[in-house]
Amino acid sequence: MTDRPDDVDDPHLSGPTGAPGSVQGTDAPDARPAPAAAYPPAAQQPHRNLPLVLASVASALVLGAALVAPLVDRAIRGDERAQRALDLTLVETWEITDGTHTEGDVDYPQDPPAGGPHAPIWLDCGVYDEPVREENAVHDLEHGTVWITHDPDLSDSDRALLAEQLPANGIMSPREDLPSPVVVTVWGAQLHLDGADDRRLGLFLEEYGDGHTAPEFGVSCRGGTPDPQGGLPGAGTNA
Repeated sequence: MTDRPDDVDDPHLSGPTGAPGSVQGTDAPDARPAPAAAYPPAAQQPHRNLPLVLASVASALVLGAALVAPLVDRAIRGDERAQRALDLTLVETWEITDGTHTEGDVDYPQDPPAGGPHAPIWLDCGVYDEPVREENAVHDLEHGTVWITHDPDLSDSDRALLAEQLPANGIMSPREDLPSPVVVTVWGAQLHLDGADDRRLGLFLEEYGDGHTAPEFGVSCRGGTPDPQGGLPGAGTNA
C-alpha cells in the first residue's frame, strides 16, 4: 500500500472557495440578501383617508344625536299636551267673596267670569245654542253650577262631546273671544282647555264638579230662567 501524501487536497472536503471543512452542494442556503419589496406591506401603508373617515363618523354621530334628542326628550317629559292632561296645575283660582245681587252689568276681571256680583235670576240647567248673559251665569256659579263655555265655531261633534260631559248641575254655552277653545268654570276656579277632547275636563269635574267652592254649596241650577239673556223671571228670582 502506498501512503497518501498529506499535502493532497480532497475536492469533496473543500467548499466553494476551497476552505477546508466546507461542503459544496446544490441545497445550501443562498447567503445573498433578499431583494427589497417594491411596496411596503399593506399594514405599513400610511392611512391617508383616516381624517376623512373620522370626520364622517363625527358627522354621523352629530346627526344621530340631533334625531334622537327629541325622541328622548319626549320620552322623558312626554308630549306637551299629554303632559298637561296629567294634572290640574294650570287651574286658576281666586278668592271671591262679593256675591251681591245687581240689575246692572258687571265688569268682571276674568273671562269668562268666575264669580262676583250677579243678577238676581239664574239660568236653568242645560245646553244653550247662543251666548248667555254672564251676570245670570255667575248666579249659577254661586249655586255650585259648572259653566262650560266654548268657541262658537266648535264643530257639532265637539259640542256633542262637551254636552255628554256636562254635569246635571251645569250649563254650557258658546262665547266669543275665549282665551282657548273651551273653558270650564266654577265659582273661584277656572281652566282653559285645548278642545272638547282635553282629558283635563274630566279631571277638573272630578275635583270641582261637586260645587264645593261655591258660596251656596248644595243648591243647583234647576228652576232658573230658560232665557239666555235672563229676561224672563222664573222661580229663581231673588234667590
